[in-house]
Amino acid sequence: MARKDLLKSVMAGSTEQPKDAGRSGYAMRGASKSMKVSIDSLAENSKRLLEGETIVEIDPQLIDVSFVSDRLSDDDVAFDELKASIAAGRQDTPVLLRPHPEADGRYMIVFGHRRVRVASALGRKVRAVVKPMDDVAHILAQGQENTARADLSFIEKALFAKSLLDMGQAKDVIQSALTIDGTLLSRMLSVAQNVPRHVIEQIGPAKQIGRDRWEDFKKLASEPSNEKILKEALEFDGFQNLDSDARFEFLHSKLAEAGRAPKRRKTRAMPKKRTWTAGKGRIKGVIGRSGKAFSISLTAQDSTEFGDFLSGRLDQLYSEFLSTKEEQSEQ
Repeated sequence: MARKDLLKSVMAGSTEQPKDAGRSGYAMRGASKSMKVSIDSLAENSKRLLEGETIVEIDPQLIDVSFVSDRLSDDDVAFDELKASIAAGRQDTPVLLRPHPEADGRYMIVFGHRRVRVASALGRKVRAVVKPMDDVAHILAQGQENTARADLSFIEKALFAKSLLDMGQAKDVIQSALTIDGTLLSRMLSVAQNVPRHVIEQIGPAKQIGRDRWEDFKKLASEPSNEKILKEALEFDGFQNLDSDARFEFLHSKLAEAGRAPKRRKTRAMPKKRTWTAGKGRIKGVIGRSGKAFSISLTAQDSTEFGDFLSGRLDQLYSEFLSTKEEQSEQ
């Protein structure tokens, strides 16, 4: 979804009754009342907010980050690519700002943090749309824009959800911001609330690690007997030199090997997995072995082309393998 269309959908709201409105049944008071009033306000003012939308240029030194973080670390590769693109031309897509709620003359980023950083690094002003909005509208716009980009990892979304809940936001708002249902929100919060924050921060965004793996990790990390093992693994020499996915795999394997595995996996050996990266991140893989099964899962920029290249040479590679095996047996 294009960011402009996304902005329209967020700011326009809806005049239709949500399908699950009856199920939520929240009382019209406190945070729930605030949320309802805020969403109704978006719907009532949508036309005025969108008509004659004006893009202005603002000094990045006057802009502060969002009041709620949605990232564990900055993607240096993506930042450098965006910086090179904007340096060669201009910032085509404006960021969305709101007047800072606590500082006159300043602004707060709703979305577009990376573009603001690029403008600051290039010594340029930021092309932006400025819209007054309350915290709920801010959360919806920020969360849904990130969901549309689909580049936040599971654990980043889980921490985003926990941060909003800790601020007192209603679960309905969090679900709308992340475009998820109540069941998935509960599972996200379970991971974010039970895995120590400092452990998550040391692992990082772990882009290739999904919900099921994090839930397994949560169960392992929650075992009292595993606390010492986790602490020693975090202090292991060279741990911080691994990429984020590899850090997760390292900690998970240490807990699974030395600690007590989740009950539902007691009778099965944990699959052995390792990560592989080449071409400065252009190709990544997760290599797994469980019993007689062996798998390679490729991701990142060159994954499709390299996968086609590799699959087209399987017969040749297998023949070379047999020849090598035969030569070794004759020695």
